[in-house]
Amino acid sequence: MRFSSDPTEQNQIRACEPGAIHLRDTVLRDHVIISATELITDWQPAAIESLSIADFEPALALQPEILLLGTGARQTFPDIAVLTEIMRMGVAIEVMQTVAACRTFNVLINERRAAVAALLVD
Repeated sequence: MRFSSDPTEQNQIRACEPGAIHLRDTVLRDHVIISATELITDWQPAAIESLSIADFEPALALQPEILLLGTGARQTFPDIAVLTEIMRMGVAIEVMQTVAACRTFNVLINERRAAVAALLVD
C-alpha cells in the first residue's frame, strides 16, 4: 500500500507491504523503530507474546509522546503489564497492524507530534 509521494526531511513512510517498509528511498525488511528523525534497524524484539519493557527501551529512549506498536498482519497485544508500565512512564501506546501503524505514524509526524513507531515486519 502506497502512502505518500512527497519526500520530506522527516522519516516519512512511503509504503508498507508484507515483508517490507519503504522509508524514503530505503526498503526495510526487518523489525525497526522509527521516529521523525531517527531510525533503529538493529531492533530484535522477542515474540509478541513475550515482549518485555526491555524490548521497548530503544523506542522509549527517543522520548515519544505516543508509541505505535505495529504487530504485523494481525493486531496482537503484548502482555498488559508491559503496556501498563509504558503508560506509567507517561507515554501513550497504541497497538495495531503494521500497515495501520505506518499510516498513523505519517499522520502524527506531519502534525509535528513526538511519535515513535516500533514496527514488526512479517
